[in-house]
Amino acid sequence: MRAEPRSAGGTVHWVGTGLSTGGTGLRAVCDRAARVVVWDRAVARGRRRLAALGLEDRAEVRALDEGVPESAVAPGDVVVSMLPATEHPALLRLALARRAHFACTSYASAELVEEAARAKEEGLVVLTEAGLDPGVDHLMAHRLVEEARAAVGDGPGLTATFTSYCGGLPAVPNDFRYRFSWAPYGVLAALGTPARYIEDGVSRTAARPWEAVRPLVLDGERFEVYPNRDSLPFVAQYGFPAGWRVSSFVRGTLRNEGWRAAWREVFATVRTGDEERIRALAAELAGRHPTTEGDRDRVVLTVALTLRDVGGAVVSEGSGLLDVTGDASESAMARCVSLPLAYGVRRVLDGALPSGLHRAAPDAVEAARWLDFLDGHGLRVTSPEPNRPA
Repeated sequence: MRAEPRSAGGTVHWVGTGLSTGGTGLRAVCDRAARVVVWDRAVARGRRRLAALGLEDRAEVRALDEGVPESAVAPGDVVVSMLPATEHPALLRLALARRAHFACTSYASAELVEEAARAKEEGLVVLTEAGLDPGVDHLMAHRLVEEARAAVGDGPGLTATFTSYCGGLPAVPNDFRYRFSWAPYGVLAALGTPARYIEDGVSRTAARPWEAVRPLVLDGERFEVYPNRDSLPFVAQYGFPAGWRVSSFVRGTLRNEGWRAAWREVFATVRTGDEERIRALAAELAGRHPTTEGDRDRVVLTVALTLRDVGGAVVSEGSGLLDVTGDASESAMARCVSLPLAYGVRRVLDGALPSGLHRAAPDAVEAARWLDFLDGHGLRVTSPEPNRPA
């Protein structure tokens, strides 16, 4: 049984000040919350980070020595985890113990889902997948599905093709077609993780995702894309009607053209499965291809949905594109991750979300609110010509 939602007290605990913490998003939280406490492993570093974001007078800084102490969190507060995903469960358990809400940008792991069941009983919100990818991609998908349903209905006799690709890229491509802004090991490890997707109406698994790379032309620019993680659960999450036959459904990663050729050495090492060699290569790549202060990053996210009738004719076609380049004040990645999270936190503070687990916005109506907020803060999703294979 779901308890009545517990009102948010107004204090937001922003835990972690890494590269995904952007000034635009954190400022949006400060504009709404009665009090914001930023937790960093070193107070001096946290203060420098706030000063760099122009927010030194908008939030308090506390030391994250052995974690956030329970005594610092009050009932109705919001605990926001910007730490690695492995640390989310502990922070969520702390929040629940203190009868506080919780938010993060990572995927809803099995452990978070289990803990969220308790939160629902206590009238508390657990907001997950509220960043860029996952996050903004969910919003775009919900909107496209709703637009298609309004245009042509729920079927039967309709066949759906869906793609969602996102990538953090160097704004000016280098020879390696990538620059590392954080530890490269995670990027290499992800390449060794099998990916599931739907192609020609059949569930497929790419044991080595880079072997499923395909070209993609987007607004006249050429990219390379490949599947990652497990796409299949998102068919239901995005509300695909049972009457639609899903011909293709892929969520994946986008890279600059030439990426696959430039990364041959990486693929050869990942293929061995030798942990020591992979970590050694990751350390080497960090030195060879770092993001320097003079570099600018770029985020490209594209989501597309096409429906065809029994004869194969296109009856509905839509797509969305988010294309953002960082500047001297804020990276594109920090802006695109922290701003949607900030709006989710504001929705929690407003008491607008029912208790229990949320993966960004659950439907097209709520997604529209998020997208309007992002648009008003400079993150605009456009509707270019539909994606075309190269």
